Amino acid sequence: MADFYHGVSTRQVETSVSTPVEADSGVPFVVGTAPVHTVGGKVNVPILAYTYEEAVTALGFSDNWGDYTLCEMIYSHYRLYERAPVVFVNVLDPEKHRKQTAETNYPVKDGKVYLPLEAMKETVTVKGGADATAFTEGEDYELFYDGENLILEIVEGSAIPEDLGELSITFYSVDPSQVTKKEIIGGFDVNTKKYSGFELMDSVFAKYTIVADLLVCPKWSTDSEVAAIMSAKSGNINGVFEGKALVDADAETVRHYTDVPAWKKKANLFSKQQVVCWPMVKLGDRKFHLSVQMAGLMAKVDTDNGGCPAESPSNKLLQIDSAVLADGTEINLDLVQANYLNSNGVVTALNFIGGYVLWGNETACFPSNTDVKDYFIPVSRMFGWVSNSIVLSYWSKLDKKMTRRLIDSIVDSVNIWLNGLTAEEKLLGGRVEFRDSENSLTALMAGKAVFHLYITPPSPAKELEFVLEYDVSYVESALKAA
Repeated sequence: MADFYHGVSTRQVETSVSTPVEADSGVPFVVGTAPVHTVGGKVNVPILAYTYEEAVTALGFSDNWGDYTLCEMIYSHYRLYERAPVVFVNVLDPEKHRKQTAETNYPVKDGKVYLPLEAMKETVTVKGGADATAFTEGEDYELFYDGENLILEIVEGSAIPEDLGELSITFYSVDPSQVTKKEIIGGFDVNTKKYSGFELMDSVFAKYTIVADLLVCPKWSTDSEVAAIMSAKSGNINGVFEGKALVDADAETVRHYTDVPAWKKKANLFSKQQVVCWPMVKLGDRKFHLSVQMAGLMAKVDTDNGGCPAESPSNKLLQIDSAVLADGTEINLDLVQANYLNSNGVVTALNFIGGYVLWGNETACFPSNTDVKDYFIPVSRMFGWVSNSIVLSYWSKLDKKMTRRLIDSIVDSVNIWLNGLTAEEKLLGGRVEFRDSENSLTALMAGKAVFHLYITPPSPAKELEFVLEYDVSYVESALKAA
């Protein structure tokens, strides 16, 4: 009697065609240094921030981008390009990268003493007067960070005499110069069982379920070893995802555009995963690594294309007013010079028609590798994006029963998705096939199925040629009597 039922019932089954999940695009993963001691921020922990305020609250901010490299990315990405999110990793450890500052007399002005931003608030000791009286935080003064300073403010009822012109102060300072490329590259500490630096790349998806596909490292990416690690990590994110490493040629030692290819060769930058940028750029008094602004521009162009990297960032406006070397010397490239850099797999900035734009469609593998899916930035990124989307969409199909229904549902849903991308002109065409020649009986018995995708992303309109010819017939028709 257990099966007896009297009434109406319903039940649901899985839809035979599933909706693909499109991967994130234009999300930077940035490793560097930040003034985290000013906000009690974290060290070697991926921080996801959607707004400028979130980033500054978590990492602190300073205009000293040479020491605090993440701040350059914070300003450029949120303020200039208004893009989000960004994943930051700060490797500056105030407990490790610090130094003792000698006792110094600081002037008191309007009840305040201005200490450098590097001063660690919890280590400050204050003395004053002929007898070197020690004063107490909270009773005699308060400490707070503001702008580029740690400010000591004398409180009402303080034991500090009003006519005391200076205070003797000592403290520990954070020292960003102690950070090494080894800490930027990162690794795994067998003692603490923790990852650091770029090794934290694989923890981003597990923590935030976001595929960060643009690796950026202001200042440090000019180092060939750092650039190599960035390339390796971008090509194998979580073992299944793919991105791009945006690296800079050294605008300090490389001072002429003709020297960039030789530097690129010496640094061994020939990977399809890398995009090499030169020189630096400037807006007002602020200098930027071109890779930083390129990340913002790529995120903007991707967003304008519905979160898809189908269009090249080349010939799109940068937020700059000049191109410069590291020392601020202006670099004015003409079209021929900029194209020379492009022909050697280097992206640059060009002021030709309509203001400063990013100029170049080629990854670092060009010209040694002329496979269109590798050397064209948007085509290569589209292959990575489609691959990432496939992984996200069909991971849930793993370990289900290997049946014809499962295979057909995957083929049908992928083809529908590719048709949609084609209709949106993000692809020129695409299809997926389950081919007998690629699926042997033994492989199917072992639970392995191979789906063959054919996709053709549109190439950038790199060269438009107009042929002009003098047509004599117009003279005859215009001037000859009727």
